[in-house]
Amino acid sequence: MLALYHQNGVLSLRLDFFLFCIDTDEMETGQTIFIISQLALGALAAFLAILLWPKIREAAWMLVIFGVIVTYIETVYSILRDFGIAGDEILILDSIPLISFILPSVRMLFFIAAFAIMVFKQSRLR
Repeated sequence: MLALYHQNGVLSLRLDFFLFCIDTDEMETGQTIFIISQLALGALAAFLAILLWPKIREAAWMLVIFGVIVTYIETVYSILRDFGIAGDEILILDSIPLISFILPSVRMLFFIAAFAIMVFKQSRLR
């Protein structure tokens, strides 16, 4: 359950996951609003990308859709990491947290590949 409430002049976010609860009373209001906006806007972008997915057959647009979905996964993971629910200790290679390295890299690789395909198609049409 997700609840947003105002108490004692502090805007708070409460996330309940089965038996685990996060209460953001210690967080600043701006930080809480930032987290909520990142989750909401990212969810909307990922939702629209998933709706568009079956209608698109071009490789470039498919890669853009994958990039948007990976971006939302990265946002959710970073918020979970900041709250202490998920950690970087899941996959470590030579003291490098792989998940924190892989998610932004994969996202950019999807966008780079999509734009490269678009540029290649445009240059071939001329």
